[in-house]
Amino acid sequence: MIVHIHLVRHGQTFFNRYNRLQGWSNSPLTQSGLDDAIHAGNALKDITFAAAYCSDTTRAQVTAQTILDINAANGHDVPAIHADMHFREQFYGYFEGQDMGAAWLAAGGPHGAPTYHAIVEQFGLGATRDFLKEADPFHDAESDEEYWRRVDGAFALIAANADLGDGDDVLMISHGNTLLSLMQRFAPAGHDLSERPANGSVTMIDFNTVKPLDDAIEVISYNRR
Repeated sequence: MIVHIHLVRHGQTFFNRYNRLQGWSNSPLTQSGLDDAIHAGNALKDITFAAAYCSDTTRAQVTAQTILDINAANGHDVPAIHADMHFREQFYGYFEGQDMGAAWLAAGGPHGAPTYHAIVEQFGLGATRDFLKEADPFHDAESDEEYWRRVDGAFALIAANADLGDGDDVLMISHGNTLLSLMQRFAPAGHDLSERPANGSVTMIDFNTVKPLDDAIEVISYNRR
């Protein structure tokens, strides 16, 4: 069974605006962020969603509700929002809320890669998580293995939804690094991954709920505004 998942990056937050790491911590949407959510809602206003998922962070829930409110105003029955920790952004541990440049210097500097992009170029995306956990004095930040175990659980929740049927449309509010990570894993070629997904952008994937996850996802489009 294939469901069409519309992945929307949440609207801009104050931590986004201030260039701070924001994983499990909460920061409210800016006015621009509310506009991002409205923009996404208008882009998706003609779609009937059979289910809606988001992380249990305020920024994701407000974005999801805004989109569904617009959907309802356009005559659609809308589903309840399933907010769950499996859909969260990666956890940055000790570095939550810190300036991005300083955090990635702490993580990658000991490895000769002082920026996020340098870590990715030299060691791969997974190393950004492993290096940050290593640099975290409490080691609370998620490793690459811990991160994917949790995110895989998010797709397991969707696959287990007995109310979904073949061809249904699903709304999923996601996060910047998670969207990039999904793209690196499932569509490393054919898309410009040097461009971060914009707040309020829509990425479309088809998810085969009965296949092993590594074979279950096909990216249809990325970072559409």
